[in-house]
Amino acid sequence: MARPDKAAAVTELAEKFSSSQGAVLTEYRGLTVKALKELRRSLGDDATYAVSKNTLTTIAAREAGVEGVEEHLVGPTAIAFIEGDPVTVAKGLRDFARQNPLLVIKGGVLDGKSLSADEVKKLADLESREVLLAKVAGGMQGVLQQAISLVAAPLSQAARVFAALEKAAEENPSLIAGAGAAPEAEQTQEPTNDEIAAEANESAAPAAEPTAEAADAASDQ
Repeated sequence: MARPDKAAAVTELAEKFSSSQGAVLTEYRGLTVKALKELRRSLGDDATYAVSKNTLTTIAAREAGVEGVEEHLVGPTAIAFIEGDPVTVAKGLRDFARQNPLLVIKGGVLDGKSLSADEVKKLADLESREVLLAKVAGGMQGVLQQAISLVAAPLSQAARVFAALEKAAEENPSLIAGAGAAPEAEQTQEPTNDEIAAEANESAAPAAEPTAEAADAASDQ
């Protein structure tokens, strides 16, 4: 590779190290071109997978300030630069390696931290971002449903009570119309004006004159 081409390759690799969330380094010795295409297709938009020379990768990692890469640069190397969900990328590489043992995961780097091959495999065992978001959404939906049930239950019960009262009132209007009224036999009747006037005249009339018999009896005493 000519010097200008090497410089361009180093610049491109350094930019990928800087812009990506991380990288997984693999050994692809013995894999066919067709198998490598299938691997790239399986990673989709979450990662770009490319073969790289170890010397150029070493220089590019240094320029990008990424540590923990050089120790994995042994043998033919291809790098998966993570641009999406790291868990999805780790799963894709792990699953492909199970079907194609010639692909060997060496290690990698994630958010500036070096990862061993075992740590990459443990990363693959985690749940993906989509699964976690689905669980969170499902949990929130469950909480909202419970809240709605707590609010709606008393309202529905009240609605049933009101409906029962309305039906009972239609069948027997006296339940509502006569509510609070005293029985007719126990009600107190107000006196009329004539009765009031008569009672006043009686209380104001002068005492009657004593009779002759009463006067004689008084004089005998």
